Amino acid sequence: MKIAEVCELIEQTAPLALQENYDNAGLLIGDRHAEVKGVLLTIDVTEPVIDEAVVKGCNLIVAHHPLIFKGLKRITGKNEVERCVVKAIKNDVAIYAAHTNMDNAQEGVNRKIADLLGLKDAVVLQPMSGLLLKLVTFVPKLHYIRVRDALFAAGAGVIGDYDACSYSSEGNGTFRAGESAHPFVGQVNVLHTELEIRMEMILPVYLKNKITSALIHSHPYEEPAYDFVPLANEWSRVGAGMIGCLEQPIDELTFLRQLKDIFNARVVRHTACTGRKITKVAVCGGAGSSFLNDAIAQEADAFISGDFKYHEFFDAENRILIADIGHYESEQFTKDIFYEIITKKIANFAVRISEINTNPINYL
Repeated sequence: MKIAEVCELIEQTAPLALQENYDNAGLLIGDRHAEVKGVLLTIDVTEPVIDEAVVKGCNLIVAHHPLIFKGLKRITGKNEVERCVVKAIKNDVAIYAAHTNMDNAQEGVNRKIADLLGLKDAVVLQPMSGLLLKLVTFVPKLHYIRVRDALFAAGAGVIGDYDACSYSSEGNGTFRAGESAHPFVGQVNVLHTELEIRMEMILPVYLKNKITSALIHSHPYEEPAYDFVPLANEWSRVGAGMIGCLEQPIDELTFLRQLKDIFNARVVRHTACTGRKITKVAVCGGAGSSFLNDAIAQEADAFISGDFKYHEFFDAENRILIADIGHYESEQFTKDIFYEIITKKIANFAVRISEINTNPINYL
C-alpha cells in the first residue's frame, strides 16, 4: 500500500476541493509513492506525536490540523512547526492533513458531532456553492444508454438523496469529417446529419476529470462534443456545520451537562439559560462563531461550537443558547473518522490512534 493510496482513500470522503481557500490540506511532507508501514492518527502534529510515530513504526501521520499552515521561508528549528518538519524528514515520516475539507464533508466532523448528540434528520447548516458543474453532451441515439450509464457509474447525476438524475432531448447534429479523420458515422468531406440525444447531468467539480474520461471512453465518436457549465447552486450535501433535532426536548442545564459528558469538556462556556427547551440543535466543529446567524435564522434552540470570543456571546440576544465546548473538544473524534475510513478498506498494516493529547489549552 502506497501513501498515495491512503491519501486517496481519505479524499473519497473529504475531497480536497471541499477545503476553504485559506487552508492547506493534503500531503504536506513525504513521498506519495513510498510504502506505508503504519499510520498514526492525530488532531495536531507536535514533536511528541512524531516521536510516537517513530516508536510505533508508523511512517505516515494523518492529522486534522495542517502542520504547515503559513508559508515557511526558513527551516532552522526556531519554532515547533520548523522542528516538526525537520524531525519528520529526518525520520522519513510523511504527514497528511484533512482539515476544512473534512469539516465540510457530508460524513465528516460535523456529522460525527451530530451522531454523538443523537440528532435526527441532520442537514448541512451552511451549504457550499460554486462546486457543481452541469455536463451537456450529444450522443447518437443508439448509444445513449451506454454513455449515460458510464457517466452515472463515474459519479455524475447525483442530486441530494437521488442518483441517476439526467435530462435528455432529441435533435439533429451536423458535422463534416476532415481528411485525417476516422468518423464513426458519415464520410470524409461530406456534411452529415445524425439523430442525437442531448444529455444533461450535474456533477461535483472534483469529479470533472474522471467523468470526462468516462465520457470519452464510452462515446462512439472520435471527437465527442461536450460542455461543462459552472453552476452557482448551493450544494446541500456539503458545507459548514449541521443542524438537526433531539429525540426529546430537554431543559438547557441538562443539555449543557450532557455536552460536558459527551465531549469530556473540562469547561462549557455558555450564554444564560432562559428556561427554553432544547430541541433543534446546530453544531460546528472547531471555530464556528461565524455561523451563529445561520443557526439563529434556522431557528435552532442551541448552537455548539468552539472559540467564541467574549463579545460574540452578546450576539445571541436570548434567541439561542450558545455552548462553547472548546476547539479541541469539538474535533477530538476526527481521529475516529480517520480510523473508520482507513480500516474499512485496508487491513494489511497498523493503524493507530495517537495516545498524546495535543490540546494546547489547559484548565485550572
